[in-house]
Formats: sequence, structure tokens, C-alpha cells
Amino acid sequence: MSAQFPIVDAHQHFWDLRVNYHPWLCDAEPIPFRYGDYASLRRPYLPGEYFSDARGFDVVKTVYIETEWDPRDPLGETAWIEQLRRDRGFPTVIVAQAWLDRDDVESVLERQAAFDFVRGVRHKPQRGAMGDARWRAGYARLARHGLRFDLQAPWTELADAAALCRAFPETLLILNHSGLPADRSAAGIAGWKAALRQLAACPNAAIKISGIGVPGQRWTAAANREVVLSAIDAFGLERAMFASNFPVDGLCGSFAEIYSGFREIVKDFPAAEQRRLFHDNALRIYAME
Repeated sequence: MSAQFPIVDAHQHFWDLRVNYHPWLCDAEPIPFRYGDYASLRRPYLPGEYFSDARGFDVVKTVYIETEWDPRDPLGETAWIEQLRRDRGFPTVIVAQAWLDRDDVESVLERQAAFDFVRGVRHKPQRGAMGDARWRAGYARLARHGLRFDLQAPWTELADAAALCRAFPETLLILNHSGLPADRSAAGIAGWKAALRQLAACPNAAIKISGIGVPGQRWTAAANREVVLSAIDAFGLERAMFASNFPVDGLCGSFAEIYSGFREIVKDFPAAEQRRLFHDNALRIYAME
């Protein structure tokens, strides 16, 4: 039976649309979204709502991931989180916004890194951007500021991510949402597994197992077992971690459905290995110890 452990949620979000501007949530025209209709996300989501969703699970620390806040003001999001941490005590650390191909990248990275709770930045590069010289020049600046890089990209882009890891071995790259294995056909899963193994061959790469819902289907252990176990197999028990992606993954399952599913899938793992996936790895990788 799966053991019960304290949870470090390695990927979650907060927002308050009453006072802050997130184009994808605030603009009238919705964007194309991998889970389809996301109208239910257009509401404030703060620590009170998060811990209501997580009721019954011992979440002790969280990693807040940038929320596509107004791109004209990346430092505004960090300042807002600083106040939220003072008022609510969460999140524990954050992965902030920065645009690696902009003229102000050095200033933004320096100012983000000056916040003692910032651990890295996230970017969703367009296809081919990871090979672009200007973008890579921005990426090269991360190490000097002690910042990690959270990458959200489909698995078809992971060859470029592996090349990035090899070129910049001093920077830890953390793959978000398991590389987005949306295509669950036999060919799709085979391609995804091969891409994961290519990235996992780089010792400075890690993976977050989250964001693996399938549009139009409830999140179940049966539907996601192969994805979860394959991600762990590729990266090993020291470089994989579970995360909720809440509230976004609430579009395909409750917090309890997702975390109970994780527990079900790894219930036969030794207790120490389960603890790494639910708690220890995220604690270490995001320097929360």
C-alpha cells in the first residue's frame, strides 16, 4: 500500500484577476488551450482556495510557477508574490518570469535573483528558439545568477532541450508537465519515451510529473500509469517529482484524484523511493532545505 508523506508541490499557481493582469485569463478572447475550455479558471485563486482543494493532503511547501502575468512587467509578479508570502505564508519559493531574448534580460534576471525566494525562471520557447543565438545568450546568463530553468515545451522539442543542457551543463533544466505527452497513441507514446530518454541522458535535467491530463477525460491512475512510470524510469528516482499544476489541472481532475492517482501508481515502490517523488526531490532541486 502507498505510504502517506508530506508533500512538496513542485508546480502550482496563484492569481488574483481583480487586481492583476494576466492576458490569457483577463482578455475576452480565449487562447487555444491544451485542455480546451478554461473559463472556470477565470477567478481568483489564492492560498485559501489552494488549500481547500488540497484538503486531506499534507502539503508543507510549494513551488509557485509564473502565470503568464503581463509580459511588460515581469518584476510585478514577483513583488506581488512577495506580499502574498508575507500575508499568507505561501508559496515557499517561486520560478519567475523572464524573456531570454529581450534587451533587458540581464537587468530582469539580476533583479529577479535578488529576491531570496526566486529559484529560477520559466519560458515556453517557440519552436526552434532554443537554438537561436540571441535566446541562448540570455540562457547563458542564468548560471551567473544561480537560476534554474523551467522548460515547458512539447516532447517534439526535447532534442533541442538536450542540446541546451549539453551546451550549458552548469544550468539545471527542469522539464515541466512531463514533456506534454498529449498523443496517447502507440506511436505518440513511443516518440515521447524516446525524447524523454534523450533529455534524461543529460545529468543536469530533471522532470516534473504533472500536467498529464487528457482533454475530455477525468484524471485516473489507469489512464496515466504508463506516463508516470515511464517518466520515472527515464529520469530515475533522484530527478523526478510529482506536482499538482493547480488550479489548471483542476480542469481534468480534483487534487485528491491526481495525488491519490500518483499514490496508487507508485504504491509498490519502497517507502523511501515514494518519499523522494512526493517530497525530497523537490525540496532538494528547488533548494528549500
